[in-house]
Amino acid sequence: MNVGAVLLRALAGVLLILGVVAPVSVAEPAGVPFTWSQTYLTAPDGTRLHADIMRPAGISEDTRTPVVLTVSPYRAHLAYLSHPRLEDGPSIENLPVDMFVQAGYTYVIVDLRGFAGSSGCPDYAGPGERSDVTTAVEWAASQPWSTGKVGMVGVSYEARTGMMGLAAKPKGLAAVGAFAATVDPYSYLYMQGVSWKFSGKPVTENGIRPADQVGLEHLLIATTPGRWDDSPEYRANAVQISPECYAQYQANTADHNANSEFWRDRDLVDRLRGNTIPLFLSQGFLDYNTRAYRVFDVWNALGPGEHRAWFGQWGHSDCHERCGTPNFDAELLAFFDRHVAGRDVEVPGPRIRVGQFDGAWRSETSWPPKDVQRFSVDLRTGVYTDRGIIPGPDREIWSVSEPLAQDQHLSGIPTASLRLTGPASATATVELYDIAPDGRATVITRGIAPVSETAEIRMLAQDWPLPAGHRIGARITDVIDDVWSHAPANAMVTVTAARLELPLLSAQRRPDLSGGLSENLVKWRAEKTITLGPDVLNNATVPMNLPPISAPTDTGDR
Repeated sequence: MNVGAVLLRALAGVLLILGVVAPVSVAEPAGVPFTWSQTYLTAPDGTRLHADIMRPAGISEDTRTPVVLTVSPYRAHLAYLSHPRLEDGPSIENLPVDMFVQAGYTYVIVDLRGFAGSSGCPDYAGPGERSDVTTAVEWAASQPWSTGKVGMVGVSYEARTGMMGLAAKPKGLAAVGAFAATVDPYSYLYMQGVSWKFSGKPVTENGIRPADQVGLEHLLIATTPGRWDDSPEYRANAVQISPECYAQYQANTADHNANSEFWRDRDLVDRLRGNTIPLFLSQGFLDYNTRAYRVFDVWNALGPGEHRAWFGQWGHSDCHERCGTPNFDAELLAFFDRHVAGRDVEVPGPRIRVGQFDGAWRSETSWPPKDVQRFSVDLRTGVYTDRGIIPGPDREIWSVSEPLAQDQHLSGIPTASLRLTGPASATATVELYDIAPDGRATVITRGIAPVSETAEIRMLAQDWPLPAGHRIGARITDVIDDVWSHAPANAMVTVTAARLELPLLSAQRRPDLSGGLSENLVKWRAEKTITLGPDVLNNATVPMNLPPISAPTDTGDR
């Protein structure tokens, strides 16, 4: 076994020691009471999948209920990610178990292969895990205590498994709630081959861990031992991963090549095209874990169905409490009541709820909205140095508009096209800013690509009102050091042409929904704002003759 695997087992052992020596609570779990049982499912290839089953208290064993299912790598009984659990029972932190059990659902958690109590080798959203999702849904739908209707719900990887379910269409799947979902694991880790950085919570929210290390992190989670009071099969499965599995998993997830068979097989975007199973989707524009990127390719290619979406100014979470509005739980429960429980209820709220960067909320029927017009502007050219780490004017080329003559509203995914000369080992980043009259410039969005003759950069999505009197700023640079991991080329890169394309609303919006500022929006304003001096504001001006925007209207197809 390699050194990394040994370290993983050692760290996981620390978690076990913490659990063993700490007092164990055996009191009734806080929240809504439920009865808890465990069982095993067998996947078609013989893999044994562990399941925790939570049923409303006081009902008989054969009372049929609708089922909510979470398929997860994160629900080991001993620990949820890096947080050791001292109490016994299922690991349900941050899951809506109370809400659904109280509403009469059975809640089931199934561990993905290689994690917690399940046997097998993890394969990072590959065919094995997709088989696990199908097995879990069809098993839950076939149980004597099930109505035959199953809804999947989850955040992050647990949302990824929900999207796997939509792609596979297993018998019994009636709806999916997916929040901060990854639909293309490659773009989760890399943007055009450049490794994203992830935060080091709880120490820091800034990016410090390159995506290349995600394999080690997942293998650490997969090596979390069972509790001393778990069954022998659970404890054996928790530590059974082979050295060959470790090595292959790490090698595959550290591959920067988007065209490898491994990554192409895991891209769900085309598989989800035309989906009609009802989907309740949410994505934060400020989420720098599962980013506002390819999920919109999925949303805009869905087939007909009663789909719902929340898009707005929050980070890596659902909208239970962190998005600035209290309506999320009511809409989610009504969505499942209608589509999974078959209850005669209407789902409140609009088809799409959008949280703007100014803190206002509005309803839309599509996003990006149908009246978005893409407007191109030429940026300044010049030379920058690909060297990273230490800031300086030699690393950047600024372009700044004149103060806007009227309000504008960016809504969608900006893109940029650069013509470059320089080594292929260098990178080119385009970062978009909202510049206030006092020179304070706040990051709107950004994107990166390797240097090539023509570099096409697709930035992250945003919905951002731009007030009259503000300016739009664009910075071409080598890399954002706390966003991507890039070894400096220590070379000059020449930009011979640069064009930015902005998605702008043609009609102003009148916010029509209640809501306010999210925690992440306040942090973003504080942490992603710099002050530009007169040397940039006066010497980097380019014409941006933006199209006029019409007055707000309450009618029309948006």
